Amino acid sequence: MNQRDHVQDANNAFQPDLQRGVHLATRRPGYVHHGIYIGDGKVIHYAGFSRRLCRGPVEIVSIDQFAAGFGFEVISHPFAKYAGLAAVHRAVSRLGERNYRLLTNNCEHFCLWCLFGHGRSEQVRACIRNPAHGVVVLTTLVVFVLGRQWDVAASVSLN
Repeated sequence: MNQRDHVQDANNAFQPDLQRGVHLATRRPGYVHHGIYIGDGKVIHYAGFSRRLCRGPVEIVSIDQFAAGFGFEVISHPFAKYAGLAAVHRAVSRLGERNYRLLTNNCEHFCLWCLFGHGRSEQVRACIRNPAHGVVVLTTLVVFVLGRQWDVAASVSLN
């Protein structure tokens, strides 16, 4: 029902033809980050651990910030219960929420809730089905986030 029925490559920094309410995904080291496009080059996403090891809120960012240099894909859900502005309104209703939980309320759960009315995460399910894969994903995520924090700390100390 809410499987990725179609993935469209859209790696340009800004696509003026993106429809409001579409599901965007950007592949990061070890995981895929998800958001809802709201128009004008902006995305609502659950920041979660996307920038640091502390949990971030549901927030609006530019499409460039969302993609973080990794590009992005449009994931089509032709059978979504909520589409377009309805999905955007659902996403906006959760702005500022700070209840991120990696296994039960992450960015993928958020996007699928916006589109279908209930959240789920195929990434989490894959890690539960294959715990060794889950350990690799978690380790990669921690190393990536710590590396980014190290880069930021180093650039601040150089200034």
